[in-house]
Amino acid sequence: MLFRFALSSLKSRRKSVLLTFLSLLISISVLLSVEHIRSQAEQSFSRTVSGVDLIVGAPSGQLNLLLYSVFRMGSPTNSISYSSYDMLQNHAQVAWAVPIALGDAHRGYRVLGTSRDYFTHFHYGNKQPLVFSSGGAFAQPLEAVMGADVAKKLGYQVGDDIVISHGVGAVSFKNHDDAPFTITGILAPTGTPVDKTVHVSLQGIEAMHMPAKALRQYLSASSETQLNLRPKQISAVLVGLNNKFATFTLQRQLNNYKGDRLMAILPGVALAQLWQMMASVENILMAISGLVMLSSLFGLSTMLLASMQQREQEIAVLRILGASSLTLLMLIMVEALIITLSACLASLLLTFGLFTLFSDTLANHYGLFISANVLSPTSAVLLAGVVVASLLTSLIPAIDAYRNGLHARL
Repeated sequence: MLFRFALSSLKSRRKSVLLTFLSLLISISVLLSVEHIRSQAEQSFSRTVSGVDLIVGAPSGQLNLLLYSVFRMGSPTNSISYSSYDMLQNHAQVAWAVPIALGDAHRGYRVLGTSRDYFTHFHYGNKQPLVFSSGGAFAQPLEAVMGADVAKKLGYQVGDDIVISHGVGAVSFKNHDDAPFTITGILAPTGTPVDKTVHVSLQGIEAMHMPAKALRQYLSASSETQLNLRPKQISAVLVGLNNKFATFTLQRQLNNYKGDRLMAILPGVALAQLWQMMASVENILMAISGLVMLSSLFGLSTMLLASMQQREQEIAVLRILGASSLTLLMLIMVEALIITLSACLASLLLTFGLFTLFSDTLANHYGLFISANVLSPTSAVLLAGVVVASLLTSLIPAIDAYRNGLHARL
């Protein structure tokens, strides 16, 4: 009975109720979206690199090593010898090892020297492999593979030639014009730093730094001789293990390795530490969402309160029919509950639809692997909090209705 009265009352004031409903819908959707993106972004952030058990480089702090080896940010403070990579490759606990060399750029995009194994073993997201949208991996020293963003923004296609510059800036005064690279492949978008990277072979990195005469002699040699060129130093090594339980043992061995100054980090731990540094941004976003939600709840209370004067006759009729003042109080709270629950349900459907629609775009362009399922223990707690808060704010007009009920008149 009380529910039907509440529905009838809301229908009679449909315009103001609709505006309040839309206000709650938007604010609850923002609150759910921010929380969902925050939790999913943290997971996506930790999946920027997947399947790599250790990252090995020169001692410089684990965040610095993570930033330049995975995110292509900053520069290595030191290098490690190529013999250390050989040691890792031949280690009994190591399933695979991929070398990385940094220090050059192409029109502001970082150049990554590596081996063909990089395209086999490097994964991202939910252990998703790298896929070529066109062409394939480099086979010769002076060949390059472009990340999706590099190829798109600079308009490159397979078969084009590029010139790499010394240093990591967008402008360089030293270009390696004698050693142009031919693009053999373009990677599909990943939403990770891979998209903004130019990949070349370690032999190509060494070759382009040769004097002109030595470079000509090298290029005139046989393919076998060219591929046997070994760099003296590299920046880091990505390592995958045969047995995950050996991770900490191998990390300790590498940190105490006598043949070279090495530091081994767990990428998952380093990523979690880096995310914690951005906790203040999370808190600010949640605070803004909470304020938007609070303002909408007060809007609900204001709408119900403003309607009290218009409902004096309605309240008087209810009193004549035998409704107690407590019944009037409950009526207002039920009205607020109907509006809030409707807005919560609509918000779940809206956010589900939006994340379903834009999930591929977020993954390909921003590296955010967002699930469309917004219903989680955290979101359930938030929705329950919204319902409780709406009941509390509706007490203001409900108490006013209770008082008016005591003095109702026709």
